[in-house]
Amino acid sequence: MTPLEPAADPALRDALVHERAYHDTCRAALAAMVEGAGEQVVVGEDVSASGADAEVLGYRLRSHAKEMRELPEGPLFFGRLDFDDHANVDQAGQSYHAGQSYHVGRLRISEHPAVPPLVVDWRAPVSRAFYQASSRDPRGVAVRRRFGWAPGSRGESADLTGLEDEHLDRRRASDDPEPAFSGSPGRLLAAEIERPRLGPMRDIAATIQPEQDDLVRADLTTSVCVQGAPGTGKTAVGLHRAAYLLYTYPQRIRRGGLLILGPNRTFLSYIAEVLPALGETGVRQSTVTDEIARHPVTAEDDERAAVVKHDPRMAGVLRRALYSGVAGGGGPGERFNSLVLSEGSYRWRVSGDELRRIVADVRAEELPYDIGRERVRARVVRLLQEQAERRAGPRPNAWLYRISRSRPVGAYLDAVWPKARPEEVLARLLGDPDALAVAAEGLLDTDERKAVSWAKPPRTWRSARWSAADLVLLDEVAGLLAHPDGYGHVVVDEAQDLSPMECRAIARRAAYGSVTVLGDLAQGTTPWAARDWPGLLADLGKPDAHVVPLTTGFRVPQAVVGLANGLLGRLGVEVPAARSLRRDGELRIRRVDGEAAGGGGVVAETVAAVRDALAREGSIGVIAADAEVVRLREALGEAGVVTGGPDELRSRVAVLGAGVAKGLEYDQVVVVEPAAIAAAEGRGLHRLYVVLTRAVSRLDVVHARALPW
Repeated sequence: MTPLEPAADPALRDALVHERAYHDTCRAALAAMVEGAGEQVVVGEDVSASGADAEVLGYRLRSHAKEMRELPEGPLFFGRLDFDDHANVDQAGQSYHAGQSYHVGRLRISEHPAVPPLVVDWRAPVSRAFYQASSRDPRGVAVRRRFGWAPGSRGESADLTGLEDEHLDRRRASDDPEPAFSGSPGRLLAAEIERPRLGPMRDIAATIQPEQDDLVRADLTTSVCVQGAPGTGKTAVGLHRAAYLLYTYPQRIRRGGLLILGPNRTFLSYIAEVLPALGETGVRQSTVTDEIARHPVTAEDDERAAVVKHDPRMAGVLRRALYSGVAGGGGPGERFNSLVLSEGSYRWRVSGDELRRIVADVRAEELPYDIGRERVRARVVRLLQEQAERRAGPRPNAWLYRISRSRPVGAYLDAVWPKARPEEVLARLLGDPDALAVAAEGLLDTDERKAVSWAKPPRTWRSARWSAADLVLLDEVAGLLAHPDGYGHVVVDEAQDLSPMECRAIARRAAYGSVTVLGDLAQGTTPWAARDWPGLLADLGKPDAHVVPLTTGFRVPQAVVGLANGLLGRLGVEVPAARSLRRDGELRIRRVDGEAAGGGGVVAETVAAVRDALAREGSIGVIAADAEVVRLREALGEAGVVTGGPDELRSRVAVLGAGVAKGLEYDQVVVVEPAAIAAAEGRGLHRLYVVLTRAVSRLDVVHARALPW
């Protein structure tokens, strides 16, 4: 590595001056691109075209112009590739990057479409060498350059302050065995990874590592599951994969759509600025609850009821409940009345045996319920049509429509395959113990049925109060009625916490697409959290998804990772232990004796730890058992420390309960009374593992009770 600084020799200073001038050129070109996007909208609206075509064209141009205007300010490139004179020789012997240099940034910048770009997009094929090239496999790269940036001081968004060159061809010549990132990162790369943060999550386009890049650039048709230890960047990998797919497969993604699912809205707020920073806007980011919600959540289940409702056996119970109204359930001996239809002097008749056969055949086809109902209607009408045509010749389409909507056919259909609404099915099931007993026979025991039954059933489904688990059940019934709209790709974060029934809801929306599943089995905190990936992937409908472990962390210090690893053996999951390349973090255990604890010593020591943290750069998270959050906020407020909650991302100091810490990161974390966090819930040790790994620079542990590890 060759670090270049302004105070270095004249040649190096000249390189810095040249790169600054190049950045100014790129900034001017980007401004012209933004202005040009606005002009395209005006021209597009004047184009002579059909109304529909003009509307579509105008919408796309306006969307593009809006995206260009909303690009966040910042450095326009973070790296440069200098290829050697023999780079990338194809089968015809042509070197298509030989001797070329490319600046790599978050989006493509060009002065004109017909000339080579000033900056290539990090997702472009040529940019892959920036992330993958090493001394062992230079990929034709002679020099990889990284840039150091600082907040702008000349009215600019950022100032170029340093350069760092990695001479891969020189390493190859000297037989240097060091790969690109096997030990310690370069100084500028390390500085970017470790840079203090305040506010939402940042993108990692400048610091993607080879194993991350492999996952990001997986084909659209490939479903992958990332078992990522804390600090390995699994969330960033998922978001950058989404950006890569949008760039590489724009037409297919536009047709199918892309969905990002997070565990809660706090987490979605935290990651909300990553994709826009990469030039991608308008991507749907949601939670499972928001995605399936047919009604607001106005009721709450106890844990026993919630566990049963999230159990995959409920899918069988619901299917039975839905089809309990369909004729034919009484067996082959069940009698069907004949259908008689009068039309003037003609009378058409379908026998009960024929009707029984129609219903049985359609049920055997296992179609969605609503399609099955219409299939029965169509086959009944077909029999009537055949009789009519034998007597009176071919029947017009208008006749077929009139007969299919006639009162006798409608009444018959309602009798043998009645209309159904998810709310009616579920309200009848949970509000009628007899109906539940029939539907759950052999699936749920007496105690389980009692747990999910409504103690006071509503008069009608319209007055029902639905819990979050009920919404999952409603979505299951809705999926039995008709297939929901799907997506071309779904990114699922914190997937280890999903229940089998929630996985089924996602599977219905990714039935014809692929998924990127992100999680860590060690961080599973729900009562139904997964203990292995194959079962969860099967519930997602992707049993063949590749499971890839990420174990090397770049942000969480080794001291913190080592402390958290001490809990792994007690979590009941088989995951590889995490390791970190950072050795510079701090860990401090602050013990309060029992007498002081009784007098509020833990709170006082927490205030002291926060004061120490405020003397350093970066964000601060104070994490405690949920029941202690209010008391800690009040104590810090009385001490003159301004605090915010987990949703207030710009707050320097956030005080939050352990229950909402998942997925968030802070430069410095103060964990208050780990034993209380571990004892607060059934999977408290998993929750504590999550809490301990939120720090990316310094961790203070304040305690009076014995430490769980």
